[in-house]
Formats: sequence, C-alpha cells, structure tokens
Amino acid sequence: MISVDNLVVEFSGHTLFSDVSFTINENDKIALMGKNGAGKSTMMKIIAGVQNPTKGHVRAPKDAVIAYLPQHLLTEDDTSVLEEASKAFSHVFEMRDEMDALNKQLETRTDYESDEYMKIIERVSDLGEKYYALEEVNYTAEVEKALKGLGFKPEDFNKPTSEFSGGWRMRIELAKILLQKPDLILLDEPTNHIDIESVIWLEDFLVNKAKAVVVISHDRAFVDNITNRTIEVTMGRIYDYKANYTHYLQLREDRRAHQIKAYQEQQKFIADNQAFIDRFKGTYSKTNQVASRERMLEKLEIIEIDEIDTSALKLRFPKTQRSGDYPVTVKDVSKSYDDHVVFKNANMSIARGEKVCFVGRNGEGKSTMIKAIMGQIDVEGTCSLGHNVQVGYFAQNQAALLDEDLTIFQTVDEVAKGDIRTQIKNILGRFMFKGDDIDKKVGVLSGGEKTRLAMVKLLLEPVNLLILDEPTNHLDLKSKDVLKDALKEFDGTLILVSHDRDFLQGLSKKVFEFKNQRVIEHFETIDDFLERNRIENIKALDL
Repeated sequence: MISVDNLVVEFSGHTLFSDVSFTINENDKIALMGKNGAGKSTMMKIIAGVQNPTKGHVRAPKDAVIAYLPQHLLTEDDTSVLEEASKAFSHVFEMRDEMDALNKQLETRTDYESDEYMKIIERVSDLGEKYYALEEVNYTAEVEKALKGLGFKPEDFNKPTSEFSGGWRMRIELAKILLQKPDLILLDEPTNHIDIESVIWLEDFLVNKAKAVVVISHDRAFVDNITNRTIEVTMGRIYDYKANYTHYLQLREDRRAHQIKAYQEQQKFIADNQAFIDRFKGTYSKTNQVASRERMLEKLEIIEIDEIDTSALKLRFPKTQRSGDYPVTVKDVSKSYDDHVVFKNANMSIARGEKVCFVGRNGEGKSTMIKAIMGQIDVEGTCSLGHNVQVGYFAQNQAALLDEDLTIFQTVDEVAKGDIRTQIKNILGRFMFKGDDIDKKVGVLSGGEKTRLAMVKLLLEPVNLLILDEPTNHLDLKSKDVLKDALKEFDGTLILVSHDRDFLQGLSKKVFEFKNQRVIEHFETIDDFLERNRIENIKALDL
C-alpha cells in the first residue's frame, strides 16, 4: 500500500492543493481527473518522487517499485530498440555479469585462505541467492513480446532508437515500464501517440497483468475500460470515488446537486441573520443577540460549489457550396520509399456526405494517403478531388503552420465570418483560452496550445471536405465533445484518422483499413469494426 499524506503544494502565493490524503492499494486502477491546471500532473510527479510537495509525504514500502511515464520524454540514441527496452532488466543482467566476473576470479585465484577470497565467496553467495530466487524468465522473449504488443515489428528490434519519432520512443519507455512489473504504474496521457491496436493491448495488460495503476488521460474509452476508481482534483482538494469515469460523472452531478442545495440553505440562513442584525443594531435590548449573531456569521465556513463548466456552446461549420458527387477518388495508387512499400494498388471512392475513417497501425500509410490526396507527395496512380471541393485539412503538424506574430484572438478573428464572430471569446474559452490568454502571441504558445488553436480556426472555415489527421491529441474531454458534435452535424464529407475510440464512435459508417501494404474497404460502422477487431487482435497478440 502506498499512502499520500497531507500534501500541500503552494507557489507564488497560490495554493494548488491543501491537505490532500489518500491511499493506493494493490490492484487499484485509478483515473486522476480534473480540469487543466487543477494539479493532476503535479500530483503524479510527487507520487513518482520527481517533484517535492511544499508539505506532506508520500510513503511506500521499502522494496516497492514505482514506474512513471511522463507526457514528454527522450530515450538515448546510442542503442537499438531491443537494447533500450531490455534495460528494464538491467538490474538482473548486472547481477548475472557480476557473478560471472567473480566466478572467473575464483577459478584463477589460489589464495584460498585469504580474507579477499572469502569476501568474493560471500558476495557470490549473496548475489546467487537473489539471482536464483528470481522467476526463471526468457528475458529476450519477454522484451520482444512487449515490443510487438506496442506496435513494433521484428525488423525494428535492431534499428537504432534515433530512427524513431517521439511517439515510438514513448512506446519503448512504456515497454520498459511494463516489463519491470512495478507495484505502481503512473501514466500521464499514455495513449496520445499510439494506435488503436496498441491501446487495446495496453488496456489488456493494465487490467489483467498490472498491479496498481494511476492514469491521467483524455481518452474516455481507455479510462473507462481500465479504471475502478476515480480521484477528482478540484479547487485544492480531492474527491475519491470507487467508480470508473462514466459512473463518476453521475456521482459528481449528484454531489454538486447536494452542494447547491446546502449552499442555498446556508445563504438563506445568512440573509435571515443579517436582516435581524440590520434591523436591531443599535437597539439596546437586542445588543447581546446582535453581537452573538455577528460573531456566528464571522465564524461561519461558507459552502463552496465545485467549479463546473455549464456552458452549452454548440458549433456548426459555416455553410458553403455543395461539392460534386465524389469529392475524393483514388485509383491504383502505390507509394514506396526506396525499398519500403507503404501500400500498393489502393482504390477508393468517397461520395459526397460520407464520413469515413482510416484505421491501422502507425506506419501503415494512413497519413501518407492523406498527403497523396492533398497532392503533397508524388505517388504512382491517381488521386483526384472532385468538382467544387473546398478542403479543410488538419495535419498532425498543423500547429507549425500558424502565424506566430498574430495573437490568439487575431488568428481566429481573421477566419470567422457572420454571426459566429460574436461568439469568438466563448469558442476560445471552450478550447481553454480564457481571459487575457486571447491576447497572447501565437509564438509563445506551447505545442498543445497551438494545436488547440489550429482546431478552433478550422472549425470556423467554410469547407465541404474535412480531412482530420489525429485531431484530438491535445484536446481535453470537453473540447473533444464540442468537435465531435460539430462533426456529427457537418453535412459535408469527412475523412478521419484517430486512435481515440470514444471520439470515433458514431462518426463514420465506412472504414478503410491500412494493413500489410493494402487498403481494405469495410462497409460497416467504426463501432462494429472496432468491436470485431478487438477480439481478433487480442487473440492474435497472444496475450
């Protein structure tokens, strides 16, 4: 059991949270929830031991292993994928290597009676006791199995880590964590850069093989599938629910309803007593009663109602001209990079008003196909856009295309047309740009903030073909809901690439699967496809 005792975090005169206490039990699967800035990541860093609280302690058994996966990390560049992942067992290999070295010394030394010789024997004995007490494991096989589950192919194992993107490096770190079999796994947005199949693999591991887990995630389906407990960080304190995320939302509504009722009763109580004080202040016969009620009101602890976003902002894409019958046509398209074939002889016709998903493991060609459709890369075959098509394209690097000299407000104001201009501040607020934030220059924003701003900009542009490549990576749950509702109402054509299953559900009725150099068309909803593939993939991954 790991206990968090009376944590206080203060900075610049602001209290982030005060006197927070809870315990993490074996097999607890906890979602750490709360609005951005509530202190979730800070709490996780304190539990991980990488940040100190102002006051309080985190207590864990001496031999407890706590593994932490932050949002941003870097692995070393001078090792292969297999070597880097195998570092999860470095303590085992170090014991083995030290025993081998000491045994070689014993073979060659002849000073059998010396103190030095006896010390070597004692050290070998101690190491051997620890080493042979470990469960017999084929470490290479375990590493390979974890890497395969997270999307790596056997031919990737001996490639240097420097060849892989940040998202793939994150998977290597995740593999190392999972292989250590820690007592507590701390995960901060673990699904941001992994595909659906890998998310399913990770879910299965965390539910069936991991011990305690604490996760911060904006992936609702992932959180619901793995957690049995939700800790909400709000207004400097926590609320602890023995429930997954969806159930927690209902319980939170019930809690807030009780708070509102208690608050209203208290306000009436205050108003009645204040009226008595105002009426009888200066009346000699009521002096003691007035003074008593004044002291009582001074000592009264005012009931606070938890912050909640009650805005009901609903966005609709601006009206635009109707496109031709087939906005996107792909005929016999192939793409290779040197000897690497991404896909070959791909065909697709996407009709006006269709909403389709591109799915498949990372590296199978989803983003490549989008770039081909947009005419950004050369391919064999033909990719064509239909008559009168107006494209809204959100790329994974969309944030880099913003004008860094404009403010947040100016960036949105220059594309907003008509009545929507009166709602710009509300729209920005829903995407977590509030108050003076809207006057910040784009150049000073973080990567996540730029991505959110690029999404707001896209939502306001008149288009009849939307192509979205991983649009939800830096969106919180409420921002995702705004975007999803807008896409459901969108009467144009949609091509969507996303690893977020909750976001995908209900959004498309046709699926293009990118797999083994092929593009396979499935005439089924994304919900049916994911359900069918969840069963198939878990069996195929031999978990």
